[in-house]
Amino acid sequence: MLHARAAVAPPRLCHDLREVGLTYNRKTAAASLHRQGLRARAARKFKATTNAHHRLPVAENLLQQDFSASQPNQKWVGDITYLPTQEGWLYLAVIIDLFSRKVIGWAMSERMTADLACDALSMGLWRRRQPRGVIVHSDRGSQYRSTAYQR
Repeated sequence: MLHARAAVAPPRLCHDLREVGLTYNRKTAAASLHRQGLRARAARKFKATTNAHHRLPVAENLLQQDFSASQPNQKWVGDITYLPTQEGWLYLAVIIDLFSRKVIGWAMSERMTADLACDALSMGLWRRRQPRGVIVHSDRGSQYRSTAYQR
């Protein structure tokens, strides 16, 4: 007689249940998932989307990992993320003021282009009335190395 190996719930699920005051062993949690027709999804592996190893010109890192700011419009940071939708991927570029940690500029597009990054920066500049002397920090992605963005 063959016995099917008992399914075991992932440790992270049991840990999360414990944090909200529910203590179940992994087999009990797995049985509950099975009864409900649910399966735990494995975490996806990290995939780097920025190629920092290139020979293109790169602006100097003025922040030096100091992400604090003592006043508005002193240091801004920008990045692009991608969001899955029912119609496909959308890319979101944001500019954040490190003083307030508020998004001051953003743009969305179906393509990850230099224009996307430029639009987010333009919104930030427009909303903050063209401040002078702002350090704008981003990763080393091609959108941020573009001639348009550097201007």
